[in-house]
Amino acid sequence: MTETARNKADFWFDPLCPFAWITSRWIGEVESVRDIATEWHVMSLAVLNEGRDLEPGYRESMDNAWGMVRVITAAQEQHGKGTVKALYDAMGTLIHEQGEKDRDVVISKALAECGLPASLAGSATTDAYDPQLRASHEEGIALVGQDVGTPVVAFNGTAFFGPVLTRIPRGEEAGKLWDATTALASYPHFFELKRSRTERPEFN
Repeated sequence: MTETARNKADFWFDPLCPFAWITSRWIGEVESVRDIATEWHVMSLAVLNEGRDLEPGYRESMDNAWGMVRVITAAQEQHGKGTVKALYDAMGTLIHEQGEKDRDVVISKALAECGLPASLAGSATTDAYDPQLRASHEEGIALVGQDVGTPVVAFNGTAFFGPVLTRIPRGEEAGKLWDATTALASYPHFFELKRSRTERPEFN
């Protein structure tokens, strides 16, 4: 009997993005009902929006979006890949589920929760690890093109922007959505499904 190959997901995220957060929680549900391995990577809304003409309030938010992904990148470089998902979980919970808006507080609390040195917070305001951050970002974007956002997810090597979800599928429902997504990804000439979004994300 031929053993079924294990499924692989590569997930690129920016902790600020609520849609990436929901998609990441879906992947977590899938891991409980399907045999998949997930690798987590940073991408950056700040990098993505460099040079774009944005509404002033959003421009300010993007200009201030470097800190968290810089800290995650620094932690990965200094303490290993396992810190990427741990910090994402901690930061995302604070931002999206607890409503913490102060990004410095998010960083300091996430580092403490993950048992990482508080000194890593200093990475938020330096460009010391920007080459590694940009390389991770470009690795994901190169798979899907520039006209996308976060998350970018590669399913067994075939990447898409999304799926964009507004609720977190649970249990077998999450597994069925994974099955459908990987089925679409397995067809080399499939590129896009889209409809207008009519509701905001909810995280419960």
